[in-house]
Amino acid sequence: MQNPEHIVVRVYGLIINIHKEVLLSDEFQMGMDMTKFPGGGLKPGEGPAECIKREILEEFGQAGEIVSHFYTTDFFQKALFYDNHQLISIYYRIRFPEPIRFKISDRPFDFTERIEGNQSFRWKSIQQLQEQDLTFPIDKKVALMLKASYS
Repeated sequence: MQNPEHIVVRVYGLIINIHKEVLLSDEFQMGMDMTKFPGGGLKPGEGPAECIKREILEEFGQAGEIVSHFYTTDFFQKALFYDNHQLISIYYRIRFPEPIRFKISDRPFDFTERIEGNQSFRWKSIQQLQEQDLTFPIDKKVALMLKASYS
């Protein structure tokens, strides 16, 4: 695709605990299983920082704080779910100022049925993190960058 007509912006949080594990989100969305970093789509009139704070509150039911910017897509990526769209993804390191109050699973896709919108969370060791642990191309690149930053 040489000239996409639209740009989709998505914003994600890299939440890392004291054990050097990153939080992954296992989801059933758009009729498929996906593993990704927590986050979602930028809404019109919203900045990326506002977006990730809103997404963290929606997904976890508690506020998160931005620690730092980690990465913004620096290559062309066609949006996988939309024709004629380009995807830009922005990643922030996020921390929870209060103790975690949401369920963290010890296994992938910890929900009983594949119902649209189902989601579960789990920690994954950054040192054991592999590209194939994530579904989407930009997340795969970020996983390798994150792993390199903890080597």
